[in-house]
Amino acid sequence: MALRCGIIGLPNVGKSTLFTALTSTKALIGNYPFTTIDPHVGVVEVPDPRLQRLAEIFKSRRITPTTVEFLDIAGLVKGASKGEGLGNRFLAHIREVDAIVHVLRCFEDTEVVHVSGNVDPLRDMEIVQTELVLADMESMQRRLERVEKKAKSGDPQAVKELALTHRVLAHLNEGKGLRNMDLSPEETEQVEQYQLLARKPVLYAVNVSENDIRGESPIVQKIRQKAKEEDSEVIVISGKIEAELLELSPPERAEYLKQLGLLETGLARLIHVAYRLLGLITFFTAGETEARAWTILKGTQAQTAAGKIHSDMERGFIRAEVMSYEDLVSLRSEAAVREKGQLRLEGRDYVIRDGDVIYFRFHV
Repeated sequence: MALRCGIIGLPNVGKSTLFTALTSTKALIGNYPFTTIDPHVGVVEVPDPRLQRLAEIFKSRRITPTTVEFLDIAGLVKGASKGEGLGNRFLAHIREVDAIVHVLRCFEDTEVVHVSGNVDPLRDMEIVQTELVLADMESMQRRLERVEKKAKSGDPQAVKELALTHRVLAHLNEGKGLRNMDLSPEETEQVEQYQLLARKPVLYAVNVSENDIRGESPIVQKIRQKAKEEDSEVIVISGKIEAELLELSPPERAEYLKQLGLLETGLARLIHVAYRLLGLITFFTAGETEARAWTILKGTQAQTAAGKIHSDMERGFIRAEVMSYEDLVSLRSEAAVREKGQLRLEGRDYVIRDGDVIYFRFHV
């Protein structure tokens, strides 16, 4: 379950610069709209110091972190939902991702022309949100026409869906996104099948100058408030600083971050926030051959988690032998965890916890 994040925003807000810094992939960067037409893709290892520590404990010969996939999607413009700026192609790319990283420009640079003539991140936020909502309205209107025909024939499921479709359209007509719409579990499952853009979790990446890396300016505070109202997240990041960090060795990078008063890179912070936003957790498998991290949804049960490794493990699941990361680090070996009675035998319905180190027993 590789997490896929689509990096979006208006042209010339720093999307491709940020993408390059995050992924070390040389995206085409230029001072004009639509430099990126087809999305660039970068696969990034998820930084997790726990994995290195487990490898040391188990003397693992190989370390395999879990990954995040970033897509640098071309800049949206006003009218994208109607095809402006090749908007339909770009909107289609957004439908394919798990979460949206919406880059907002909060820096001035006379050499980088803003597509709207001046820097105004709240206006930019509104433009992109409006285009996503308009695209969803068009999609739901087409669905409404199809569902109405089925409902007229007396199909009870279609009648229920028709009522839901009307509610979703009414919500969109008010200019609202769908992330905080009140839905029952059954309705949520139905709406997820529609792949609506305004339903996707959003992380606002506020691209600031080197002078505001803590995001203390009034405009950043306003963005935080707007994001809070819509249940989104905000991360303050400087594309320029991230690009500079990329050129440094690990020790130099750590020293530079210390000088800036930062504990970790923008990439690490972005990934951690994206995990929280999507309700993702990490469990581990470890042994002499390999120490490996796996990404799953919070609430996943043991048998389903086993299937993340291999379908045979899910089908033939017997039990899960579970140790907590904290116990392993504290006691320093699997043998010591067993001796202390801290290794647990769990059945198929056990809900995996973040940091669990698991050995799955199964029959073929």
